[in-house]
Amino acid sequence: MYTPSMANNQSKSRRAALHAVALGLAASSSSSAAAGDWNPKKSNANGPIRSGHLLFLSGIGGWYPERRKEPGDARVQTRSALESMKAALEKAGSSMDNVLKVTVSLVDPENNWEPMNQVYDEFFPKNKPARSYWGATGFRRRGQLLQIDCIAYVD
Repeated sequence: MYTPSMANNQSKSRRAALHAVALGLAASSSSSAAAGDWNPKKSNANGPIRSGHLLFLSGIGGWYPERRKEPGDARVQTRSALESMKAALEKAGSSMDNVLKVTVSLVDPENNWEPMNQVYDEFFPKNKPARSYWGATGFRRRGQLLQIDCIAYVD
């Protein structure tokens, strides 16, 4: 027979277990933070976020008006985004060969997939990273056709 006192004891046991886990997590995070091994913050707005040996780049647009007057087609924008990715990775001590995962958000994939994919293949001729894509209805800049995110590693 299940009684209210049994429920109360189970509740206390769960609270004690959660408290122990929380203390363990707090201790492990404070010790690694003290050692300086992990810093989730990026040092400036122009670079990737680094965590351990991983680099996270997000929101690399295919068109920036201050860099190029006209937006261009999917080929032009893909090349522009991937050149920006390459430069950011190299600045952080990595390379396109070290890219593990790419996510592409693409306006009108029915018409823009092939042109985007042709240029993409130029930047990743072998050992292609895992890739996913999302169809998008548009971006903040009118005329922008894509945005790319990636995860890479540093040797």
